[in-house]
Amino acid sequence: MTAPDHRVRGVDHVAYPTFDPAATVKFYRDVLGFPVVHSICAAGWGPEHHPDFTHFFFDIGNDDRLAFFYYFGLEPFGGGPQGDAYSRFGEAVPLFFIRSRHLAIHVDSQEDLMEYRRRLDGSEWPVEMQIQHETIESIYSHDPNGYMIELTRALRPVTPQEDLDAELTIEALIEVTSQPDPSMSALLTRKAELIVERAAAWEEEQRARAGRRAREEQHAAAEEEHGDQRTASSRRSGA
Repeated sequence: MTAPDHRVRGVDHVAYPTFDPAATVKFYRDVLGFPVVHSICAAGWGPEHHPDFTHFFFDIGNDDRLAFFYYFGLEPFGGGPQGDAYSRFGEAVPLFFIRSRHLAIHVDSQEDLMEYRRRLDGSEWPVEMQIQHETIESIYSHDPNGYMIELTRALRPVTPQEDLDAELTIEALIEVTSQPDPSMSALLTRKAELIVERAAAWEEEQRARAGRRAREEQHAAAEEEHGDQRTASSRRSGA
């Protein structure tokens, strides 16, 4: 099966509702330093009984934006004591499930990460956790709406072997969760089977890719050398 073309270029924006736009702007613009770059004021928009709203956007780098909706006259919805402005959960819902929905924003270095930690720790929303896990280091806080926000940096590049591992993990996961009683043990067993089945073909593919890259580099070097020779010849002719 041929994979479809990968044509997207990252996140344009992620959007959340807020019931406290003033605190939201204070957190993202004044504490973190994310400028407001766009806003929409919509009156009488949409289907019947749709409230008027403001939709405003923060620049989070790389042409990506974080956006919020503020609906005039809309009050927070009821629910349990846990969660955020979007969803309220009862006490029986585990915290790890609630926190699984979060936004992670990338920074380039440890210096950048610690600068954002300094900004947060000096605000009403200090860092709650700082964790190194696998290939990244992250700090976590909650914004004024209760949304979990992560700022993260890469500890090292992700290798081609890890890309393959991800593909095999997902394939095994899809198979295992389509069967009764899915478990981590079943996932790891199926993944090990797939590794044995695919390893030789993957290694051959990597060798072929390395060969193509080497040929391309040799061709580029030869073209550069020929170009230098033509330039030198032209200079001698001009002399």
